[in-house]
Amino acid sequence: MTAPLAPRLAVIVVAAGSGTRLGRPEPKAFVTLGGRTLLEHALEGVFAQPEPAQVVIVAPASHRGDAAAIGRRVAGPVQDAVTVVTGGDSRAASVAAGLAAVAEGADVVLIHDAARALTPPEVFTRVVQRVRAEQVGVIPALPVVDTIARRDHSGAVLEQVDRSELAAIQTPQGFPAEAYRAAVTAVVPGAEHTDDASVFAAAGHPVVTVPGDERAFKVTTPWDLRRAEHLVSGGRPSLRTGVGIDVHAYDESQPLWLGGLYWPDEPGLAGHSDGDAISHAICDALLSAAGLGDIGSRFGVDDPRFAEARGEVFLTATLELVRDAGFEVVNVAVQVVAQRPRFAARRHEVEALLTRTLGAPVSVAATTSDGLGFTGRAEGVAAIATALLHS
Repeated sequence: MTAPLAPRLAVIVVAAGSGTRLGRPEPKAFVTLGGRTLLEHALEGVFAQPEPAQVVIVAPASHRGDAAAIGRRVAGPVQDAVTVVTGGDSRAASVAAGLAAVAEGADVVLIHDAARALTPPEVFTRVVQRVRAEQVGVIPALPVVDTIARRDHSGAVLEQVDRSELAAIQTPQGFPAEAYRAAVTAVVPGAEHTDDASVFAAAGHPVVTVPGDERAFKVTTPWDLRRAEHLVSGGRPSLRTGVGIDVHAYDESQPLWLGGLYWPDEPGLAGHSDGDAISHAICDALLSAAGLGDIGSRFGVDDPRFAEARGEVFLTATLELVRDAGFEVVNVAVQVVAQRPRFAARRHEVEALLTRTLGAPVSVAATTSDGLGFTGRAEGVAAIATALLHS
């Protein structure tokens, strides 16, 4: 039986960037979009293009296993075509690591950013066909529609630039495989190259463009992620839920702050800040719904800004993070479990304060645990919050 021919096309998917501008704790390619990671969306586009390909995923060392699992899941019956390698300290180093894993039989190599997660498969096909037809470097591009001006360091406009000569460059960028390997080898140490095509051009090879696609925008900021969420959801609002739990022991030496209010003649709550279990649980619920981690990772005990801070400070900072991630609060519900304080008399006051702070309805209910557990023994307060967000 004749062995199947090795693919002539190789696609390197660069997924090793940290994505600090996105404001997420995980690397950018592993941020979720519509319930799936950016990397998974990007690979869907790769596998939807018609030509069999070797797919090389370049991932951070910390997420190499996750990248392999995602690659297998998307590839399905052709998962043997997926290779995962560890990225380097720079994009150029990551691309070089991916290139080293490309099989010798490949005649065309594409280099694609996982952050351009919604790139449609026809863009890949246009690039591959042009590379094969002309043996040149090929990049997808969009016409620049804004008026462009040159300015000096002070911000003064020097002149307007003819935008008909300009293009916004996307990925995948494609090259004849052997020529691109030689171009990478010939890079002068310390040379600055803004993308893969500039490396190819620096070696004296021509680079041409094919039409790009508006959907192939790069997810860089929270606003970009929100735009991508909108596209993936088909224009329907994306709803996200989250749960937060916080527990604090009573401390007779401290004043009690709960739900943003001061409660005189009641034992306070122990904690790095004011111990406001209601506010802290709400923060965790909001961060959970937005996929932003938790209050401990965002406002740790080592951060002096939040020592003895009131719950409102945490809520305001959390709300800013949630909105920067492209979400708005729909509503929050909180259940308090405690023997003290007696909550009913001030429930509406707490709800009004929290609603003003978050700009969305907040409902709070309180109960006891019938003498069971630490709350039943009057040792502390527990608060459970749920949050609903929309993008």
